[in-house]
Amino acid sequence: MTYMAAEEDEGPPRIEPTSFDLIVVGTGLPESIIAAAAASAGKTVLQINPDPYYHSPFASLSPKDLISFLHLHSATTSDHDYTDFRTVDSPTDQTTDSSFNILPLSTRPLYSSVEVHVYSPEKVLDDSLQKEFNLDLAGPRVLFCADPMVDLIVDVDVQNCMSFMSVDTSYCIYDECRKGKGGGLLWNSVPGSRNAIFRDRSLSLKEKNQLMRFFKLLQAHYHSNSKSSTMTSNEEDDENNSSMKITPEDLETPFVEFLTCKIRLSPKLTSIILYAITMADYEQDNVEACKKDIVKTKVGIDRLMLYHKSVGRFRGATGAMLYPIYGQGELAHFFCRRAAIMGGISITQMPVVGLLVDKDVGNYKGVKLVTGQELFSHHLILAPTFVIPPGLTTPSVSPQDVYYDFVQQDAREKVVRGICITDNSFKPDVANCLVFYTPKSLCPDQMTSVRIFQLSSNVRACPSGMFVVYLSTICGDVVQGKRSINAAIEALFSTSVSGNSEDNSRDPLRENTVVKVKPTLLWSTLYIQELIMGGFDCVSSTPMPDGNLQYSHVVDAALKLFQKMYPDDEFFPKKMPWWNEVVENGACLSEG
Repeated sequence: MTYMAAEEDEGPPRIEPTSFDLIVVGTGLPESIIAAAAASAGKTVLQINPDPYYHSPFASLSPKDLISFLHLHSATTSDHDYTDFRTVDSPTDQTTDSSFNILPLSTRPLYSSVEVHVYSPEKVLDDSLQKEFNLDLAGPRVLFCADPMVDLIVDVDVQNCMSFMSVDTSYCIYDECRKGKGGGLLWNSVPGSRNAIFRDRSLSLKEKNQLMRFFKLLQAHYHSNSKSSTMTSNEEDDENNSSMKITPEDLETPFVEFLTCKIRLSPKLTSIILYAITMADYEQDNVEACKKDIVKTKVGIDRLMLYHKSVGRFRGATGAMLYPIYGQGELAHFFCRRAAIMGGISITQMPVVGLLVDKDVGNYKGVKLVTGQELFSHHLILAPTFVIPPGLTTPSVSPQDVYYDFVQQDAREKVVRGICITDNSFKPDVANCLVFYTPKSLCPDQMTSVRIFQLSSNVRACPSGMFVVYLSTICGDVVQGKRSINAAIEALFSTSVSGNSEDNSRDPLRENTVVKVKPTLLWSTLYIQELIMGGFDCVSSTPMPDGNLQYSHVVDAALKLFQKMYPDDEFFPKKMPWWNEVVENGACLSEG
């Protein structure tokens, strides 16, 4: 059931019933997953969207709405417009029930340093075109075919609800000058399978043999771990007699050392694996400078195996990654619908202004809406925009029950995101692709990789004839992060009207040469996103999108919050096998 905000002359809507097992404030992806999981477990759920926009901060919006949203959430709660509902007094410390107090609920800014550049307003800002854009607030982001989010989508009823498109290809832009080989920046294809390795003409025969031996070693390691408990003595002898093994000591070493010293991969292959497959954030060559961000071999192997298992999982998906047609906001929308189908109640555009607490003890009891209505629940989940007010009594919670603090994971780290709308693709005949700039390939002080995701109109990201490009990098220094994103934009695009700026990248092979004429920028925005983490307590909160490409942290946060609230209930009970399908363009991407 869904309650819409009432028209001004109709008066505020009243929610019935007034007591629930769970109230979820927010319609972002983690909040929607939790609401759907709780409703599927038979709990009474109320999901409240306090924003004029759905699914923030995982929304897909038009250019005009996206900028409005960024400005709205770059300010404090005092700037939010609640005038449509101000038929009641603002919350005070008293309620209609004298046994409760109200703790005012405020918001915090999620974004800062919002920059917008409009080069062709008639092509982007025309009102008739706005509905043809679906720009992701948290882009770039993709679904690995074998990651936990896809497993969840497959387990939950998704039949005829969502469509996906395979990401065509990936490139790693590697700085050979920095490695002492000369030649400038190269666009290297990221091989996703053995066939792709053999077809890749940019790889030498030696590099192909190195990769094949390395992947064979990874598969042997993976299979030996999965069957170690059932291996016979003869099989164990065979394993022990193999010419090369991955030892427990190897697993604790930096992955870059394992690749270069033990496997002896070339610098080019090492960069491709580190930054385009295992998705390392920080420069891995400088172990001393990036101690806490160095990828260990165990983590690197796990990410490589995820990539390997993603290739070929679904019939019709040519690569390792998928993207939801109409944008990532469709994921949150699907789980919101799932919650409603399972009996949950949804109310839109309804601000929550306070928390009800027991006057004597200080325990959480419910929420107060801007209309004045009070609603009660056993548990409360808040979107990351809300600041949990002081004054709540915290139950006895052991340290292992808290999976995140209610603060930023690292106060220094933020995500710099950029969105560009262009008139052409990076490369001819490539519609949807990922590009990775390795550290220091754009500028000398670039300490983190820059991830770029180009989408075309075939995923309904933009009108026909245009392309949407997402850029992001994690940074401890905002100025440095913005410099890296701006350097990538300058390297990839032209802002001239004619669009005839030439690309100076060098490549000895014609097939890896960037288009000679850069795509022309029509519109762009750049903004800083806070890395606010969630936590479990008497009142729980969900995290902001992290700086990764995949959704693993979202599923992990939702699962842990659900299990802490309902330890005896199953997280999305399994359905019938014929539901285990993913739909692409109206056809099922069945596992095979």
